[in-house]
Amino acid sequence: MKTFEKNIRKVEPYVPGEQPQRKVIKLNTNENPYPPAPGVERALKSMDTDRMRLYPDPTAGELVKALADYYHVGENQVFVGVGSDDVLSMCFLTFFNSEKPVLFPDVTYSFYKIWAELYRIPYELCPLDEDFRIVKEDYFRDNGGIIFPNPNAPTGLYMELGDVEDIISHNQDVIVIVDEAYIDFAGKSALELIEKYENVIVVQTFSKARAMAGMRIGYAVGNPLLIKYLNDAKYSFNSYTMNQTALVCGAEAVKDKEYFEEGIRKIIKTREWAKEELLKLGFSFLDSKANFIFATHPDYDAKELFEALKDNGIYVRYWGGGRISQYLRITVGTKEEMDALFGFLRSYMMQ
Repeated sequence: MKTFEKNIRKVEPYVPGEQPQRKVIKLNTNENPYPPAPGVERALKSMDTDRMRLYPDPTAGELVKALADYYHVGENQVFVGVGSDDVLSMCFLTFFNSEKPVLFPDVTYSFYKIWAELYRIPYELCPLDEDFRIVKEDYFRDNGGIIFPNPNAPTGLYMELGDVEDIISHNQDVIVIVDEAYIDFAGKSALELIEKYENVIVVQTFSKARAMAGMRIGYAVGNPLLIKYLNDAKYSFNSYTMNQTALVCGAEAVKDKEYFEEGIRKIIKTREWAKEELLKLGFSFLDSKANFIFATHPDYDAKELFEALKDNGIYVRYWGGGRISQYLRITVGTKEEMDALFGFLRSYMMQ
């Protein structure tokens, strides 16, 4: 090791899903298979390019107001960032500064561990049970903060709101972050708890149900004091996090509730049909309430299936470690994309 390396912060980075630069059936990163709301395209076409020479509004006022109006909260209760990853990272930096460990599940979004190590935050993993469910009682103990996704990723399992509230009610002296990237495909959101509990932050994204992963928009909703602390940290880090295009397009996407809800219905319908097709092929899977299915097959090695699919231009997600080494995560695509997936699997399994 070079002498100067002793003072360099070293972390094991997050590894995102592959982004192939050729035409494939892409079912590996939970993107929405349908386009964003029509208003987004109109906004792009009508944008005044002269705005691009100016810095964007550091308060992201247009987008913040659209979200506040949509969720019937105050504008001082909304924080926005460059995707929910940016928002969550800022939450780790802002709220998790105790010497006590932050708690999160052992099988979950792998970025949590990365951020904890990046910011030198102590943490402890709470094992999921044998059915891959969060054990709420594991969070009823002394800690420096709590974060978990609902539905969880990569399992897709949804925790009923009563159980989410039980975790929050046992931890009112620390910040509890509920990461709801996939909530629109599932059930009740913890957003209805933010008025009851002042220590709760709910984080959501435009990348899944709103079909804008490429635009990078995420947001948090909580009480005004917590949002102020987030903004203080953000302005100390980068005042201009949201670009002009994202602000305009994000606001337009929020306005079209009917298109948003119809897109969700289509994905849920395809998801439930895909579960039936997987059963016919002998797969077992968790009862996902997200826009993906976490599946395994007793007779086929997950890595071999993953490679065979990839060789035939169908990308799914595979991790290959620990308890999930024999699972594939399959994003719910269009009916046509899923037909192609099942067509290949039927052919492969008949060999």
